[in-house]
Amino acid sequence: MQAFLKGPSSISTKPPAAKEKGAAGAAGSSGEGKRLKPIPWVEKYRPKSVDEVAFQDEVVAVLKKSLEGADLPNLLFYGPPGTGKTSTILAAARELYGPELFRQRVLELNASDERGIQVIREKVKAFAQLTASGSRSDGKVCPPFKIVILDEADSMTSAAQAALRRTMEKESKTTRFCLICNYISRIIEPLTSRCSKFRFKPLSDKIQQQRLLDVCEKEHVKISSEAVSYLVKVSEGDLRKAITFLQSATRLMGGKEITEKIVTEIAGVIPKETTDELLSVCRSGSFEKLETLVKNLINEGYAVAQLVNQLHDTVVESGDYSDKQKSAIAEKLAEVDKCLADGADEYLQLLSLCGLMLQQLTHNI
Repeated sequence: MQAFLKGPSSISTKPPAAKEKGAAGAAGSSGEGKRLKPIPWVEKYRPKSVDEVAFQDEVVAVLKKSLEGADLPNLLFYGPPGTGKTSTILAAARELYGPELFRQRVLELNASDERGIQVIREKVKAFAQLTASGSRSDGKVCPPFKIVILDEADSMTSAAQAALRRTMEKESKTTRFCLICNYISRIIEPLTSRCSKFRFKPLSDKIQQQRLLDVCEKEHVKISSEAVSYLVKVSEGDLRKAITFLQSATRLMGGKEITEKIVTEIAGVIPKETTDELLSVCRSGSFEKLETLVKNLINEGYAVAQLVNQLHDTVVESGDYSDKQKSAIAEKLAEVDKCLADGADEYLQLLSLCGLMLQQLTHNI
């Protein structure tokens, strides 16, 4: 046991010595750059200033005016994931306070942090009550307030949200709050009425393509134009997802060109040929063939939730089905999606869905 306990300590004492030696040897040389830890591209290319935020023109315009006068209302940012909500407020806070005061003046609590009523009453309230004094080293105006960022605020309990509303009012002289959420309907009315609300739109295809090509250029990634377009399509307006897929594809290919097929594999999207085959087997009316295909799909490791989403788009947008068929299939898709979210067996749910589709598509309505 003692040998086991001693092991890690003896191992951990060596790297600092080696580091010091390396640092002494590389003093004044370019060796420092080599020791930089690799960071995910999502963080590496996160906007550093409000001007760099893409596509959210209204929000950027209001924030820029607020930053000029160093005055900020309580904010509520809502919209789909990966559209720049957290990046925008962090960039604004960095511009307000500069790198030195940023850590002292900004309290960021995410969904992963504990944010029950007790934390709101103690931690947030204590931070909000501190007075903000001091000036920036670069001589710019430093606002006399702090910022509390509550990310994923829609996952907070109603009791915690209710405890927050009085603090927002009482500490308005020294603190501004920024609530960030995906669904504004989950934020209680007293909080929404105390904030300026800004909706973040899903990013347009053109903006996403431009950002992805910028990243590819900086990282020296070879990618076909079809792969970029498909990357934008599968990420559905979520730039964070698109950049993550791009980094994964780059690591997988190891310097070779990224193609549409590679993006399909990385994103976990079910190929169009597979969904078309499933629909054609449903039209054939053979349950034995259908059962074999469903087994193969499950054995291939495809996510049934993803298949449900793709089938929904295919069926609703297609002109090959009557309105009655579409409504019956769409209702079944909703049921299956709910069952999968509750943890039901994928094989049984997919078989049940395909059975209903076979029944609908083989009956002439």
